[in-house]
Amino acid sequence: MSLRRTHNEALYKGGHKEQFELTYGMLGGSARMLDVFDKIKRVGPTEASVLIRGETGTGKELVAQALHKNSSRVNKPFLAINCATLTPELLASELFGHVRGSFTGAIKDKKGLFELAHNGTLFLDEIAELPLLLQARLLRVIQEQQFTPVGGTESIQVNVRLLSATHRALRAEVERGKFRADLMYRIRVIPLYLPALRERGEDIMKMTRYLINRLNESLSPLTKRRVSGLSPEASLAIESYAWPGNIRELSNVIEYAMIMGGSEQIEYQDLPPELRGERPVEVSLQSDERDQEERGEILQILALNNGHRGAAAKEMGISRATLWRRMKSLGLIKNERSP
Repeated sequence: MSLRRTHNEALYKGGHKEQFELTYGMLGGSARMLDVFDKIKRVGPTEASVLIRGETGTGKELVAQALHKNSSRVNKPFLAINCATLTPELLASELFGHVRGSFTGAIKDKKGLFELAHNGTLFLDEIAELPLLLQARLLRVIQEQQFTPVGGTESIQVNVRLLSATHRALRAEVERGKFRADLMYRIRVIPLYLPALRERGEDIMKMTRYLINRLNESLSPLTKRRVSGLSPEASLAIESYAWPGNIRELSNVIEYAMIMGGSEQIEYQDLPPELRGERPVEVSLQSDERDQEERGEILQILALNNGHRGAAAKEMGISRATLWRRMKSLGLIKNERSP
């Protein structure tokens, strides 16, 4: 099945009409992403368990959806859950279901995701966060294709393809005793690595232009303007930024700039502080609060030691010179040379 389509919306810049091509719902023409698309095409039609590795915000669930849509299960359910967002008890109930009366609040039987995804695909995001007790139960489902609901006694047979994702290295988690080795080998028959946005070269600006185009449609009726592109300074800042939050962060940054800006293009000053090399306001506030607390602690210790810095430094477990430098940086010392 071909899931490649052309996005017909266009971004106009100097009369130029730019076409955007989406592959499996993702935009990318870099060598790293073309390799990902090729693997989706090869692996999708199989029944192999796939472990999708990648940083937060790289689009792991989009890849899982593409694998499902490129398989024979395409017309069956695709269900997803983030293993890091629920308590072990709730996660067990969500995955395997429960019977009425199995715990406080279980007023009726509930089907779990494994039963609901029968003949389809179940995507477990952040699988490295799965508690060890549930890892054992998951291993049984994979091996025997059956499970028992929480509080139940009868096994339920299912046919589910399992896809997983994590931003952690599972081998390291196994060595730390946080993840079962036998489960790791079961879920990573095919490891699929998603590159970080900073590793995708020309995709960064291509995705930026695509986001501007898409946001123009939703924002221009509200802001009464359309954005045609970026200034050279804004483009350079976007290209050189490390993007720790990847595509999700890029999307937020472009939306911020299009809302905060006022001209027909995104200017450098429209970008958030971190892209301009400044500390975000909330970080600055937290830092100021910490500095204020430290000033208070130092002044209190000095008062208890009658203003004697040597005694105060000894009580704090630091040298007198270190104390002087901290007092200097906190503004407690003005015109005074280092001891």
